[in-house]
Amino acid sequence: MSTHPHSSRKLTQDFPANHPLKEPQAKSQTSEPSALNRREFFVRVSGATAAAGAVALPALLGNKSVAVEAAKIVADSAQQRSVQAYRLRISAAQDEFQQKPPPHPDNDDEDHYPKRIGNYSKGLPHNDLGEVDPAAYDALLRALHTGDPAEFEAIPLGCPPPHRNLTNPQAGLAYDLEGGDAAAFYMPPAPAFASAWRAGEIVENYWMSLLRDVPFTQYGTDPLAQVAAADLSALSDFRGPKVNGVVTPGTLFRNLAPGDTVGPWVSQFFLRPCPFGANFVEQRIRTTLPAIDHMTEYPQWLNIQRGFPAAETQQYDPVRRFLRTGRDIAQWVHVDVLYQAYFHALLILLTPPSDDPLSGGIGAPFDAGNPYLASANQDGFTTFGGPHIATLLTEVASRVLKAQWFQKWYVHRALRPEAFAGRVHNHSSGAANYPLHRDVLHSAAVQTVFLKFGSYLLPQVFVEGSPLHPSYGSGHATVAGACVTILKAWFDESYVIPNPVEPSPDGLSLRPYNEQPLTVGGELNKLASNVAFGRNIAGIHWRSDAIEAMKLGESAAIRILRDQRLCYNERFDGFTFTSFDGTAVRI
Repeated sequence: MSTHPHSSRKLTQDFPANHPLKEPQAKSQTSEPSALNRREFFVRVSGATAAAGAVALPALLGNKSVAVEAAKIVADSAQQRSVQAYRLRISAAQDEFQQKPPPHPDNDDEDHYPKRIGNYSKGLPHNDLGEVDPAAYDALLRALHTGDPAEFEAIPLGCPPPHRNLTNPQAGLAYDLEGGDAAAFYMPPAPAFASAWRAGEIVENYWMSLLRDVPFTQYGTDPLAQVAAADLSALSDFRGPKVNGVVTPGTLFRNLAPGDTVGPWVSQFFLRPCPFGANFVEQRIRTTLPAIDHMTEYPQWLNIQRGFPAAETQQYDPVRRFLRTGRDIAQWVHVDVLYQAYFHALLILLTPPSDDPLSGGIGAPFDAGNPYLASANQDGFTTFGGPHIATLLTEVASRVLKAQWFQKWYVHRALRPEAFAGRVHNHSSGAANYPLHRDVLHSAAVQTVFLKFGSYLLPQVFVEGSPLHPSYGSGHATVAGACVTILKAWFDESYVIPNPVEPSPDGLSLRPYNEQPLTVGGELNKLASNVAFGRNIAGIHWRSDAIEAMKLGESAAIRILRDQRLCYNERFDGFTFTSFDGTAVRI
């Protein structure tokens, strides 16, 4: 199923004779040794500058030859720095080039099902069963295989304008000059269409839709939440967190990362006030009205698969509320800015506590490895300070999305949950016969949805359903994995968050949470999971989309941190943090 994009670009190490990497031509006019390492280089440059500065000021002003010589030293130093910077870039590029390219396995659904029932096709022409037109799908594959922009323009869409366009399939072909290339990361195959694993995931999606309006704080006492936990526990392959082998209301829709099942479902970084410079961001949000779901009628579902714009509009709650239900978190991830959640978390972490609840943060300490913690006369700023980490969050977010878009379009092309639910509907209603696992057909969740809506379609929070790009993996989860990795590398993960809170069931206020201690690392992991699983609760992603995308984002961030570590002048022993699987990482 994987296709490998064609590119006319190629790597070369055939440098001209006068190239800085050709020895001995790499020697500068000051005859510095070619093997000069970075720290030795700067020590020697500093020594030369100090020697020039030792000349008396009157002599420098009155003796033109001395001034000219000083200028020459500066120019020579600049030339050496240019050569050293070039070598640094080449060294990093060679290191990446020498990494063994990862395999890109898929789940074989594309080859196994000629009608492409197990693959993404939203926005293309479909028949009345919601099955993609074969010629249109082949046109998509042809564009992905050739990488020719003209072939992408030739992909037919499923309806006349105005229609929804495919989301940026060429992004996966873009190159980056830092960290790993878009194709340099591994993701395991997505769950196969007919597998018990995929069945377990769609059953969870159905339960997420049915529990969207139940406050997270009431899962333990809500009767439907208890039914959901029992139904998920009975599945033959469900990979969510369990207690003594069973799903509990307290583990519903949570992740397995350290700290994720501790304390309230919603991360503290979604609840605490966010100091934003001189401004203040209170975290009550504009959410949508309860009990209003979309795409539960078949004609509407079919039009959406063909790329028609939604005929409905979102209906909003006139009262702003704190995140307290699945519908709230789904709406938050509907309209968020790419790295918004993690930038908010950064501001909360950086800002010291205050007697004024509208201006204080957590004031978490930096990681012990920050070189400026041991400095008696310097603070970090452009390196190892607030501006450094703030800009790094935006940087990794952009880079890791290219890697995920390569996986989405050029490797897996996995269908969205809404499309899978269409297969469930047509199979269960007798309109088609698909190889669905029995766990789906016998699930209490599917039957409950049918009794409530009169169809087996997956109720959606968004009027338009999913975006027009493949499901595996989640872009939101990829950015979450990368940005949270940066924050964990910069701050003391073990720091206990003071005065934790949880939302009231109506979302109008916050109340103290006085049970298990909540740490910075645990709540950052939870923040990433909240964002990733918020997309699942909305009905547009799977559990595996979230889990594996967070791992990819983490891996990509690690490679960026590794590259950047080569560039610092400070005596720095490296970044340390705990990965999503609980492993201690040192870069």
